[in-house]
Amino acid sequence: MRVLGIETSCDETGVAVYDAAGGLLAHGLHSQAALHAIYAGVVPELASRDHVRKLLPLVNRVLQEAGAGLGSIGGVAYTAGPGLAGALLVGATFGRVLAYALNVPAVAVHHMEAHLLAPMLEPDPPEFPFVALLVSGGHTMLVEVRGLGRYRILGESLDDAAGEAFDKTATLLGLPYPGGPALAELARRGDAGRFRFPRPMTDRPGLDFSFSGLKTFALNAVREHASDVQSRADIARAFEEAVVDTLAIKCRRAIEQTGTGTLVLSGGVGANQRLRERLEALAKSRGVRICYPQPALCTDNGAMVAYAGCQRLMRGETEPPKIAIRARWPLDSLRAPAAAG
Repeated sequence: MRVLGIETSCDETGVAVYDAAGGLLAHGLHSQAALHAIYAGVVPELASRDHVRKLLPLVNRVLQEAGAGLGSIGGVAYTAGPGLAGALLVGATFGRVLAYALNVPAVAVHHMEAHLLAPMLEPDPPEFPFVALLVSGGHTMLVEVRGLGRYRILGESLDDAAGEAFDKTATLLGLPYPGGPALAELARRGDAGRFRFPRPMTDRPGLDFSFSGLKTFALNAVREHASDVQSRADIARAFEEAVVDTLAIKCRRAIEQTGTGTLVLSGGVGANQRLRERLEALAKSRGVRICYPQPALCTDNGAMVAYAGCQRLMRGETEPPKIAIRARWPLDSLRAPAAAG
C-alpha cells in the first residue's frame, strides 16, 4: 500500500509518501518559524492560513519527488489531533476530500502516536515493547509502547512541556524564535559549573514532570546575572543541563519500573544533542538499546503520519466520509486496530 501523509497540527506543513514495501519515498516540510518569529510564538489564525497556502504546492512537489502520481496512492493519512483546531481542519479537510475524490480509504492519525512510531522509519527500528520519552513543544511524557495502539502513559508534564520551557527561557535570554535550538547553541559556550538549577520532581517517587518552576528559576537568574553574553550562556547551559538531567532521571526510573530493553526518544526536543548524549550514556550503563529518529523526523513531519496511517490502513482501519478533528485527544484513548488482534 502507498500512503500520502499530511501533517498540519501546528506550525509546520508536512507531506510524505510512504510505501509499505518500498519505505519512505519522499517527504517535504514547510516551517512557519519566520512567520511567527515576530510574535515569539505561534499565532493560530496565521498558522491555519499559511497551511492553506502551502499544502497543495507541497503535495505536488512531494509526489513529483516520489515519482508517484495521484493514481498510485492507495490511502490518505492526516493528523486529526491533538493540535490547533484551525490548523488541523486544513489538513483533515484536504486529506479526507482527496481520499474521497480518489476513491481510496482515509485514516485519521493521532499526532502523538505518529511521533512514537517515527523511529520505525529508521534502517534498524526498535521492536515492541519499548519505553518512549516523547518530548516536544507541547508534550512531555513517558509511554510504555506494547504495540500499535497499545500505549500506557507512565508519566507526563503537569504544566509546561520541556520544549515550551526551552522556548520561554530562550525568550528571557533575548534569543530568536524558535528558542529551543538557539538556547542549545548558546549553552555550548556556557560554563557548566557557574549556576546550578533545580531538577524538578526528582526528589520524590513517580514519573511525572513539572517545568514551570524551572522557568521561574531561570527568570530570576536572568534578572540577577544576565548582564553580559557569557552570563547568558552560563544560564542557558545550566537550564539545559537541568532539563536534560530531569528527563534522564525519569527515563532511568521508567526503565527500572518496566524492565524494558529498549528506550525510544521522539519529538522535537529529541533532536537536542545534549539530551541524546545523556540518554545514550544512560542506555549504555543500563544495558538497554536506545533508538530515535533522524533529526529531520523529530519535529512535526508528514513521514511519521504516513507511516502511522499506513500501519492502521493495512489493518483495516478507515474513516467514514466526514471531516472530524480532535484538538484534545488523549493518547491512552487509542486502541489497537481490531484486525491486529
